[in-house]
Amino acid sequence: MKKKLTSVLAASVAMSAVLAGCGGNNDNNGAASPSASESSSPSATASASASPSASASEPAKVENFTVSLRHIQIGEPQKFRKAILDDVVKKTESEVPGLKFELDGVEDSVNRFTKLPAEMAAGNPPKVFSLFGGAGDAQKYAKAGRLLDLTPILDELGIKDKFLNVLDSFSVDGKVYGLPIGGNTEGIFYNTELFSKYNLNPPTTWDDLVKAADTLAQNKITPFAVGSKGAWVPNMLVNTLIGRVAGEAAIPGFKSGEAKWNSPDVVAAYQLYADWEKKGYFTKGELGKEYGDMLNDFVAGKAGMMFDGSWRNSAFKNDAVGAAIAGKVAYVALPAVPNGKGDQTAVNANYGEGYGFSADLNDNELAAVKAFIKNMYSDEMQLRGLLEDGVLPSMQLSDASIAQVTDPLLKQVLDVLKSAGKTFPHFDSVVQSKVYTETETQLQKLIAGKATPQQVGDAIQKVQDAENAAAK
Repeated sequence: MKKKLTSVLAASVAMSAVLAGCGGNNDNNGAASPSASESSSPSATASASASPSASASEPAKVENFTVSLRHIQIGEPQKFRKAILDDVVKKTESEVPGLKFELDGVEDSVNRFTKLPAEMAAGNPPKVFSLFGGAGDAQKYAKAGRLLDLTPILDELGIKDKFLNVLDSFSVDGKVYGLPIGGNTEGIFYNTELFSKYNLNPPTTWDDLVKAADTLAQNKITPFAVGSKGAWVPNMLVNTLIGRVAGEAAIPGFKSGEAKWNSPDVVAAYQLYADWEKKGYFTKGELGKEYGDMLNDFVAGKAGMMFDGSWRNSAFKNDAVGAAIAGKVAYVALPAVPNGKGDQTAVNANYGEGYGFSADLNDNELAAVKAFIKNMYSDEMQLRGLLEDGVLPSMQLSDASIAQVTDPLLKQVLDVLKSAGKTFPHFDSVVQSKVYTETETQLQKLIAGKATPQQVGDAIQKVQDAENAAAK
């Protein structure tokens, strides 16, 4: 993920640098017609005469079957992605005789950290399921033999080369075991009306960001809306702070041992977060607030900024949950940190969420999986994800497709990506599951004032050392 953006993300989303689009897939469901020689041969005529009922034989009986499908597209924030999934399911069912999907919607963290691990351990995961890439998820399950090798299916469908360079975290030994549905970056959404009211510059430099936060706080407005009941939410900002303070190379370095969670640079990133807590930059009572509460506070004008994933841009359309401030929201990357290491123009970029498939499939289920992949990973659905939900495509889109992007806020997201010198992943797609879980536990302790930044770093590193040793 540290490759130059022009070769990965900008190649897919920057309007002036998009590769050729995906070709369509033709369905061949019709039965083959008999050849002329077969229909006119004496043997064929004799057979027909001897058996009058042969020409009027009843069609083969269709065998009905179900395929379980676990997804995480639940609630208002995911409604656009759920609509895409529903359309893919409907189309796939119409193409595969007898198929009926059984959908099971589960909250993201419950699926990832509770249900799916238990199912994988027992050897009975759903046939199709939401899967996260990386060492703690896709790669671990692939090594355990639980995931279907998709490599021959991608070759059969002719779409393997249409994916961007985003399959590594779903691959083991050159074989692909999962497919990212799309990507995102993370940065600052800010209320342009509030910034104008208090004569604030856009938070594109560190000084302007700090001045904005202080001014908003002085006027009884929360600088950053946040809902930290789910620790993955504040972890987004922590990840980027580490990338800014310690340098973007630190993120992939945790698992390799080249970077340490308790190193002075990483601890300094946690210290910066702790300092912002003490200054009152974040929502009061944040540990009791959900992710949706964060958006609600921002839309209500209770907060001037919100650090969130680029997918949130779809919330500020006229017909969406954030319609009250549609046209009054802008997006920027977290600005360069004074004395920060590495490329200060680098941005976080993630292609972690996707779909995986059970290694235990019968012939009917395999046919359903192939049709699902064909329909989900198409030009049409990739473009819908971008236009309707702001999800960055994981596959190449044509210039004509990208030209359909007209939303100003989404264009700002694309401009941020285009201007970045490098990208770095979120550490939840790099480190082992136990390590990531510890980052959430320790961050909530930091927020509650029950752990110092150094204690946080030491605790996480202890788990990282144990997991790295166990992997040898």
